[in-house]
Amino acid sequence: MKKGKLIVFSAPSGSGKTTIVHYLLKQKELNLAFSISATSRSKRGEEIDGKDYYFISAKKFKKRIEKNKFIESEEVYKDNFYGTLKKEVKRLRKEGKNVIFDIDVIGGLNIKKQFSKKTLAIFVKPPSLKEMEKRLRNRKTDSEEKIIERVAKAKKEIKYAKEFDYILINDDLKKAKEEAYNLVKQFIIK
Repeated sequence: MKKGKLIVFSAPSGSGKTTIVHYLLKQKELNLAFSISATSRSKRGEEIDGKDYYFISAKKFKKRIEKNKFIESEEVYKDNFYGTLKKEVKRLRKEGKNVIFDIDVIGGLNIKKQFSKKTLAIFVKPPSLKEMEKRLRNRKTDSEEKIIERVAKAKKEIKYAKEFDYILINDDLKKAKEEAYNLVKQFIIK
C-alpha cells in the first residue's frame, strides 16, 4: 500500500484554518485523515480528548519531548505546549491516508523541513489583523488578555507566510474552501 502524503495548514488563531480543514476532511475522495495534535493546554468549549487533541499535562509533555516522541513540538505560549506525535502520523500514513495537519506556524514549517517532498504546506492568512481580532472575539473562548496575546503572536507569524508553499487569504470562506480543495487535490494526484 502506498504511504499517504502530508498536508499542513498553519495560520494565526482566528484565520479560519480549522474551518477549512474540517471542510476538507468531509471530502472523501481526498482520502484525508486528521493528525490529532497533543497539547498541554486546557480544553476549550466542547473539545474531546483523542478527537480534537490529546490533552496531556505540561509535565508529561516535557517527558515525551525528552524521549523524542514528537515529530515537532513547541511551547506556543507559557506552559502551553503543542506537538505532533510520531506514532500518530506513522499509523495514518501506513493506512495509506493523506494526513492533514491543523498546526501552528513553526510546527508546520518543521514538518515541511523534515518531509519536504511529501508535504504541501499552506499558510491561511486573515484578510487583516483587525478582522482576525474580530473573529477571535466572536468565538467567545478567550479572555481579553489572551486575545491581545494572540494578535501580537499573529503579527510575528505572518512574517513566516512566505516560507510556505502557498498563501491562502481567507477573506471569503466559500472561495477559500474551494481554493484549498483544489490545492490539496492537485498535490495528492501528483
